[in-house]
Amino acid sequence: MAIDVTDATFQTDVIDKSLTTPVVVDLWATWCGPCQTLTPILEKVVGETNGKVELVKIDIDANPGVAQAFRVQSIPMVVAFDGGQPVDAFMGAQGEHEVREFVQRLLPTDAEAQLAALIEAGDESSLRSVLEVDPGNEDAIVALAELLVDRGDVDEALALLERIPESDRTRHVAAKARVHLAPDDDYDDRLTTLLDRVKTDDEARQEFVDILELMGPHDPRTAPYRKQLTARLF
Repeated sequence: MAIDVTDATFQTDVIDKSLTTPVVVDLWATWCGPCQTLTPILEKVVGETNGKVELVKIDIDANPGVAQAFRVQSIPMVVAFDGGQPVDAFMGAQGEHEVREFVQRLLPTDAEAQLAALIEAGDESSLRSVLEVDPGNEDAIVALAELLVDRGDVDEALALLERIPESDRTRHVAAKARVHLAPDDDYDDRLTTLLDRVKTDDEARQEFVDILELMGPHDPRTAPYRKQLTARLF
């Protein structure tokens, strides 16, 4: 069955969800006859994927924000999201054959499914196998780098992370690789010491930023320390 999505839940149920599973968005309205015919077909075909594709419904009359974002001029309108982006679409009523072809295009190939299974396995051998086929696979690189950091192979971990663009995920793993403090250290003494050196010492500045990365945004000390860093630098 399709999940009913609203303006308020669109980000979570469509954009965020599509980062891990393709999502088919069925834009409809209660007065739309062809929509009543198309929706059961979508539910049947998407259901046959056994969770490899998700289906959501959005009533455009009740959710004008989404309707405006899609610039809906006619319904039914169906949009597929994958990786946080719209990747395919069609308008108007379609038969089961056409809908099945549309959904099939969203499914991973056998090779992609094999790589996904190796990444899910998560052991070093599996992750290295992924990188032999796809050297820039972000999920495999981050997972392998974390394994390497945990066992102390920080140089290889940092070299791996350099293969891909910096992101929240890579920054956190890189910070773990570069910061060498006891796990029970509360960081305050070290941050205080580093603060006097951050303006003229690049290594001190990097360590200061790394420690804040490990503390995370929810630590109440992080924001005040960032303000102190800014004040020292500028």
